[in-house]
Amino acid sequence: MEKEKEEKISSLPENAYRELKAGEQYHPIMSPNRQYPEVSAWSVFWGLVMAVVFSAAAAYLGLKVGQVFEAAIPIAIIAVGLSNAFRRKNALGENVIIQSIGASSGVIVAGAIFTLPALYILQDKYPEITINFFEVFMSSLLGGILGILLLIPFRKYFVSDMHGKYPFPEATATTQVLVSGEKGGNQAKPLILAGLIGGLYDFIVASLGWWSETISTRLVGAGELLAEKAKVVLKVNTGAAVLGLGYIIGLKYSLIICAGSFLVWLIIIPALSLLFGSEVLTLGNAAITTTVGSMSPEEIFTTYARHIGIGGIATAGIIGIIKSWDIIRGAVGLAAKELKGKEGSSATTAVRTQRDLSMKIIMIGIAATLIVTFLFFQFGVLHNWFHAIIGLLLVGVIAFLFTTVAANAIAIVGTNPVSGMTLMTLILASIILVAVGLNGPAGMVSALIIGGVVCTALSMAGGFITDLKIGYWLGSTPAKQQGWKFLGTLVSAATVGGVILILNQTYGFTSGQLAAPQANAMAAVIEPLMSGSGAPWVLYAIGAILAVLLNFFKVPALAFALGMFIPIELNTPLLIGGAISWYVGSRSKDQALNNARLEKGTLLASGFIAGGALMGVVSAALRFGGIDLMNEAWAGSKGAECVAIVVYLLLIFYLGYSSIKTEKEK
Repeated sequence: MEKEKEEKISSLPENAYRELKAGEQYHPIMSPNRQYPEVSAWSVFWGLVMAVVFSAAAAYLGLKVGQVFEAAIPIAIIAVGLSNAFRRKNALGENVIIQSIGASSGVIVAGAIFTLPALYILQDKYPEITINFFEVFMSSLLGGILGILLLIPFRKYFVSDMHGKYPFPEATATTQVLVSGEKGGNQAKPLILAGLIGGLYDFIVASLGWWSETISTRLVGAGELLAEKAKVVLKVNTGAAVLGLGYIIGLKYSLIICAGSFLVWLIIIPALSLLFGSEVLTLGNAAITTTVGSMSPEEIFTTYARHIGIGGIATAGIIGIIKSWDIIRGAVGLAAKELKGKEGSSATTAVRTQRDLSMKIIMIGIAATLIVTFLFFQFGVLHNWFHAIIGLLLVGVIAFLFTTVAANAIAIVGTNPVSGMTLMTLILASIILVAVGLNGPAGMVSALIIGGVVCTALSMAGGFITDLKIGYWLGSTPAKQQGWKFLGTLVSAATVGGVILILNQTYGFTSGQLAAPQANAMAAVIEPLMSGSGAPWVLYAIGAILAVLLNFFKVPALAFALGMFIPIELNTPLLIGGAISWYVGSRSKDQALNNARLEKGTLLASGFIAGGALMGVVSAALRFGGIDLMNEAWAGSKGAECVAIVVYLLLIFYLGYSSIKTEKEK
């Protein structure tokens, strides 16, 4: 019987990914009519370990390059490796819980680092701004809890009712890892090897400086001349983690992101210098006193061009809400019906695999979270009853409306447009808070804390729908995933708060060593609105018009706009990684072989991401402890840049060749 059971869980049912026919039902791997080991001391312990480790890693990588990797895949691989190493039987349900608790890390990190570091960035200009661990921790915790509670009523719609209609790319990859793990867990080996290679590679770059972190066209004389005269420059970050990120994102979205970046760096920046070279373009910012022509390409980007991307991101978020309105209305109706008609019975009579936390618990939880949020705003941030009520309304309304946008984005493309939605929240919050008399540094802090809660709520909503889809495919109990997600959120929020404080003390968010592009964008938006000096509305409007046009032509506006405001050196490696992914997945006429190669590459790329990010945290810890091994003089030289080209090409070769030589499973 045991052997038969193992054979049953070796692959997903044939109808897992397609739409169901009339009267057809999906039967998950773990039968709804049986109980399986899910929540245990083993699964909770390792889930919390993953939450701590990947929270630290994701926070560092996100602040370093502006991209937060999805932790679900590497956590799933590690969970499978552990269960096989310790010979645990029937570990599939436990592995889902490990993944679900651990995956709190990436979503909490995304919510926190997109907004809260902006407080440190603004503190550099306004010393009266104070930030403490409690503010960062509570913003992340309350947002995470609110995101879980707001998403649960939408679970059935996205996960079950729309079976086969949404691709869920991230959930698909993670589910395949968990399922294949029941066949031996061999996938952990290439992940660990790639993690060691990527980790060592990025440690050498970040801590020793044996080669440059960035390659630029300024390396050659003609490139230097182009940058100085025409304001044209191209750059590539040589990190292993960013290359791995590009592989997983894939060629399509990497191309769109880079298209936005190339538009800015190859057309808009040179055009601004050509047309307005002798002028001082203040655009509402009196602090700008130099002519456009005397600025470097990087200065033109941060002063002007990036704001076009900000306008595009905010508008893409609004378009997303409009598109999702029917989903919002439908899910609210389902929740209301359950609360009225099935409140007492749904939690007990539903089959195990469709059993959510009861609507009564959800409604009490939402009310309690909003009350605590109000008290936090009143006594910890705003210190004004009226302002605290305004802040609470902003959080409640915006988080509720954008929950479906986040879940929908994850379901379709695996990418959560949380930064664009948060930018719109900040603009709205700033305008409203100024209107009720709260401005200046106090207003900046208030708007960013409000934005932090909303951002984390939306990030959690988008990420958690992935966990619930994985559980649906495999046959986990949703209520158990939902209940234990709160613990993962608590641990992740505490870890992220500590990491942000350490990174600020080690590097500082204004030193240039931490890109934190989203947080810089938030600070750039909020400062002029709160200081009364206006904002570059013309640039925002150009970005908004561009987003509308992109949407009209069916081009993902959010990805394009993100490329416009993330520095180009962090976008070009995504294109390289995406190109490797395309090459690996299209070399053979045998699609099964192509799929096997792509999966192997995904494991290697996940290893690059996890290893590179974790060693980035180690590098930060060394500097925090006063241990500086960096050879600054060599690291900034042209010789180090030449070495970087050679080593980076070797890294690219390893990723491509190791994936190509994979044989399809027999």
